Amino acid sequence: MKNRVCIFIDGGNFYHLVLKKLELQELDFNFEEFATFLSGNRVISEMGKRFYVGTVREKEGDPRSKEAMSRQTSFFAVLKKTQWEIKTSKLKTRIEEIPVDSRVVDYEKLKKLGITKITFERLREKGIDVKLATDLIVGAIDNKYDTAIVVSSDSDLVPAIDWVRHRMKKKVEYVGFSIADKRSEKNNTTPLLSMISRTDTQRTLVESDIRRFGNKRDEETK
Repeated sequence: MKNRVCIFIDGGNFYHLVLKKLELQELDFNFEEFATFLSGNRVISEMGKRFYVGTVREKEGDPRSKEAMSRQTSFFAVLKKTQWEIKTSKLKTRIEEIPVDSRVVDYEKLKKLGITKITFERLREKGIDVKLATDLIVGAIDNKYDTAIVVSSDSDLVPAIDWVRHRMKKKVEYVGFSIADKRSEKNNTTPLLSMISRTDTQRTLVESDIRRFGNKRDEETK
């Protein structure tokens, strides 16, 4: 019997660590072909392609949020056509402040103008790691897979990974990435060491591995 796999993709994590750095949009990335690549000659279980992401909300008077929500709705429709399970959570807005110091461009000019801090809004996903971890555990208990392929570099998943490996004797394969950030070398994407040390199999994908799935959508998926 062939090895059965479930694929768990942390969508926000994947976008920020990979797609954004390669200037790719989710709608222009072929997740179905990517899943086939990850599974290899193994069988993808029923409901075994799972995507986790925070949902975009439209803000009144903000055309960018309306456009972002429209793009995400279209993206979800593409995934659903190929039987992906989509798990969502609301993006939460958090107000953050940073002091005006040497980390800020032209900080001396800003200080002369009396500006000592910058306040901005940041969107944060809440509960995505919990949903992914829960599905890892439930899938193991229900014997939905032999191997879980985890596309996420979130160390919060380690306890769930430990549990399904040691208690349920399931295999976990970690998919990490080595992607250069053209704007800042210190922001390069690298595999997470804690995920490497706590999984059975590890794969590190580079830019050329990702580009092959970055073709424009065909007419059928528009």
